[in-house]
Amino acid sequence: MLTQWWKILPNAITSVRLLFAAATLVLLDILSRTPLLDRGALGWWVCGIFVTAALSDVLDGWLARRWNVVTAYGRVMDPFVDKVLILGTFIFLAAPGLAAGSTDSRIVGSGVAAWMVVVMVARELLVTSVRGFLEGMGKPFPADRFGKAKMFMQSVAGPWCVFAASETWIMNYDFCRVGHQVVLWMAVVLTALSGIPALWRAGSLLRGPDNGNTNARAPH
Repeated sequence: MLTQWWKILPNAITSVRLLFAAATLVLLDILSRTPLLDRGALGWWVCGIFVTAALSDVLDGWLARRWNVVTAYGRVMDPFVDKVLILGTFIFLAAPGLAAGSTDSRIVGSGVAAWMVVVMVARELLVTSVRGFLEGMGKPFPADRFGKAKMFMQSVAGPWCVFAASETWIMNYDFCRVGHQVVLWMAVVLTALSGIPALWRAGSLLRGPDNGNTNARAPH
């Protein structure tokens, strides 16, 4: 029998994750105002906190489903924290302080363009609006494998772009520069494409009976 303390553990992890997300954004702001040659250690801190927040997202959802303690708080706050962490990080990465490198063509900064962030934000607004509409009708709309893959790729691209903007020496190597572009573009393309199956599934729910998963915790 689980005690009350254990029952609230998933929500406690979600709350702590919000603090991690906020800390990530504060450090990114500081990083953007730090000279290129002095960013190394701070960049590692940003990456570490980001990865910790991303991994804890898997943990709190898994615990909530395993212990059957899915709550309204978790269903609202879990995706909210995801959006703060992911979208907030990419917004900072697209800002001039981190997006641009230097006159040296080997130093490319984060490589994140403003239009890439627009794509990410637009996808999230669209899917979140559809989800709110469907769940308001009593039709659960949990994440599918495309949404989870999108979240995973964004969670890889985010810290990698932070690393590229802080440890500028890495772009001296051609394979790192190519890998940087591949990871970033995969995140952007997968974000855009993941909205298509979400919309298709939404249309199916509107046309057919409710067959959603009521035990899902955190749609992405």
